[in-house]
Amino acid sequence: MQVDTAVIPIAGLGTRFLPLSKVVPKEFFPLLEKPVLQYIVEETLQAGIKKIIFVVSPDKKRNIEKIL
Repeated sequence: MQVDTAVIPIAGLGTRFLPLSKVVPKEFFPLLEKPVLQYIVEETLQAGIKKIIFVVSPDKKRNIEKIL
């Protein structure tokens, strides 16, 4: 059985990272030279996943759509 879909939960406000998370969604915090979410997506694609579904909270939906 081949897995072709990944579900990545990126909901939540990142309150442990305040005040930074008020300006930048936690998924886009830099880790070395790239955002954390980019590492996750790259690994998913390297694993052969063809479809990625992001689970986003309604409060963050507009901010995430602007960035993606």
